[in-house]
Amino acid sequence: MPHSPLSLDDLQQYSPTIDEPDDFDQFWRDTLAEATARPVLVDVRPEPTDLRLLDSWDVTFAGFGGDPVRAWYTRPAGVADPLPAVVEYAGYGRGRGLPHERLTWPVAGYAHLLMDNRGQAGQHGAGDTADPHGAPGGPWPVTWGILDPRDYHYRRLITDAVRAVEAVRALPGVDGDRVTVVGNSQGGGVALAVAGLVDDLSAVLTTAPFLCDMRRAVQVSDPAPYGEIARYLAVHRDAEEAVWRTLSYVDGVSFARRATAPAHFGIGLRDSVCPPRTGFAAYNQYGTAARLSVPPAREMHVYPFNGHEGGEAVHVRRQLRWLDSVLHPAYASAN
Repeated sequence: MPHSPLSLDDLQQYSPTIDEPDDFDQFWRDTLAEATARPVLVDVRPEPTDLRLLDSWDVTFAGFGGDPVRAWYTRPAGVADPLPAVVEYAGYGRGRGLPHERLTWPVAGYAHLLMDNRGQAGQHGAGDTADPHGAPGGPWPVTWGILDPRDYHYRRLITDAVRAVEAVRALPGVDGDRVTVVGNSQGGGVALAVAGLVDDLSAVLTTAPFLCDMRRAVQVSDPAPYGEIARYLAVHRDAEEAVWRTLSYVDGVSFARRATAPAHFGIGLRDSVCPPRTGFAAYNQYGTAARLSVPPAREMHVYPFNGHEGGEAVHVRRQLRWLDSVLHPAYASAN
């Protein structure tokens, strides 16, 4: 894809009005209240990995509807002190895979919880969490239950993601006052949602975030997942009003407006999957509805010649250094 049709100057000013339902906050309060009424941890058992420098556990926690959600918990071996935690959310069509597949955060010294995506595994990665809630909609995860916000797949997935933060705080060896959420693409959109729903996070790191400025994204993006919504509407021509209403309850811009934690963003200007303007819509409105005396710190890294892959390893290094500066400012300033 060529560069964004909007210049970087235009993107830095792009702040669309999102169709936010009047009961947005009540909808999510009720959804989360129902989930949090249950104990969060279901099962935690050691997982052999043959990685001598790390310890891993197979975690099951109660997500939306009390459904069992799987996760990997990994941390440096032999470290007794409580560690700051990173909760990571996977991309669209991915599952949690195997515990040795994502090691950046535990190798960097964090307690790391990688959440499985309910019902999505099999397209790009393995997983073992089911999504047992059926409802009218299309054949793809982004269209499951799309005719009603209460039935929508992302209501369940976002609830799982909030519960993952509760789960990591209940695990041994975690400093519950220092929890960060991280994600790329769908995971980045989910991380923004959690940032808008959990008000005591230490930080949020999101790259190429999905689920942002969704009406516009569906109009301008052909690849999946946004293209799957367009393909659904191409067949179900009378469903457009219901679809836009459902999507308005999960738009990342609305969550970003409510966020209070420091935020680190990354966007490739040639991204055709999650168009750059949609990520900038969340960045430019981040924290604006949080009612804080001082707005949360935020930082954007732009990669002009990259697409959905963004800055890859270069960006990860920037994430590591930024998060260290947030959690250990005295150490970072001295080095």
